[in-house]
Amino acid sequence: MTVTATPQTRTPAIEVLDTPDLGDRSYVVELDGLAVVVDPQRDIDRIQQILDRNGWQVSHVIETHMHNDYVSGGLVLAEELSAGYVVPVGHEYQFSALEMGEGDTFESGDMSWRVLHTPGHTPHHVSYAVSVDGKDEAVFTGGSLLFGSVGRPDLIGPEATEGLAHAQWKSVRKLVEGIDDSAAVMPTHGFGSFCSATATVGLESTIGQQATTNPAALLDEHEFVTELLEGLDAFPAYYKHMGPANEQGAREIDLSPADVADADELRRRIEAGEWVVDLRQRRLWAAEHLAGSLSFDAEGNAITYLGWLIPWGTPITLLGATQEQISEFQRAMARIGIDRPAGQNVGTPASWARSAADLGSVRRATFPELADALAADGKLIVVDARRRTEWQEGHVDGARHIPLHDLPEAIGQVKAWSDAAKHAGADPTVWVSCGSGFRASVAGSLLARAGVPTVIVDDDFTNAAKAGLDVVADAHDTMLGAAYSD
Repeated sequence: MTVTATPQTRTPAIEVLDTPDLGDRSYVVELDGLAVVVDPQRDIDRIQQILDRNGWQVSHVIETHMHNDYVSGGLVLAEELSAGYVVPVGHEYQFSALEMGEGDTFESGDMSWRVLHTPGHTPHHVSYAVSVDGKDEAVFTGGSLLFGSVGRPDLIGPEATEGLAHAQWKSVRKLVEGIDDSAAVMPTHGFGSFCSATATVGLESTIGQQATTNPAALLDEHEFVTELLEGLDAFPAYYKHMGPANEQGAREIDLSPADVADADELRRRIEAGEWVVDLRQRRLWAAEHLAGSLSFDAEGNAITYLGWLIPWGTPITLLGATQEQISEFQRAMARIGIDRPAGQNVGTPASWARSAADLGSVRRATFPELADALAADGKLIVVDARRRTEWQEGHVDGARHIPLHDLPEAIGQVKAWSDAAKHAGADPTVWVSCGSGFRASVAGSLLARAGVPTVIVDDDFTNAAKAGLDVVADAHDTMLGAAYSD
């Protein structure tokens, strides 16, 4: 009697490498000890740790697109591992690579990889489907098909946005119709990334699930494009530097500690207009800080907003409670192309100041305290630092809307409001709020540096209505045109 063995299904192992502060994922995909790395961040030592731990070898390093929210480590990683570097065809690269587009394929051991052109997030964006023994196991969709959403189409420029939105709709249909339903969807963006057009849903999915839940797969083209464009909000200013850096090809990074800046040097840098950034918890910064330093609580989305707000190229000196805190933020800076801090100092405000005259503090408050203050003085200056879509969904009646990313340009206006109130014998204090307190603290530190008396509302916005404040909503067409008006 002859017994026929049932073939064993072989599924690639996929290691997911999260970068929460940017809302991105990289992947290492392995079968039989041979691996492919997808969309690696610039700090490639994290990838190497995965490879060393598992004893894997890498055949290819691949990019789904020229990323807009981080500088890739793909070129350096491919060189160090003597692996093929696969990039989407269509860019003017300043380095040699394997440029691939629609219909191209490559092999990594028994894994077969095919390239699908999926424009929308960018014009040249591609996705990669990996199959074993003829069965699609996963598709790496980059910034195209996300969990319950898609990549935003407006990063190239306003003239290209609508066309890319239509292309994005077609790309999603191409993926859900051309890939096996059981294939895992593996996006790069969508976990808090500003590259996502709307909030994503969940941490894992399949093509079949996206086909029945993703708006791009359910809505007709016109309805999808209309809703997509209406929902777009601002994205970080530093994005404009990422694409060119990736086309040029980033080199190795130096994560060794920067030179220590003493109290005299810290004061000199602040007075010179450089950024001295305090990474401690925002409540600690508010209680006591080096006057002129800026609060970027490392427990919040600090790197995104630092990159968004800072005049590009301004020297940065990092202050922190521990070396680990500073080192981790230095790593985050390198991911967005700020290669080295100008200096650092681990300690406390007392050790960063030449004397008590160099120290400052800012009051923190809650929404109930704001409600009490407004009940006593309805003319208080209240600034809401959230983004447009958040403001539209509901804001404190009478608040003035200045999104945090617009505040550097509007500080003169805020100072004028404060000065006018002071000259009129009214309270010149500016109360600044946001969604949770993080952005309000960043805003408060910018205002304090400019000499504006400030109270930071360090509270969740859901507590505003509970505190008795009148929360109102705005329609789409009533927003930023009057954002800075009295």
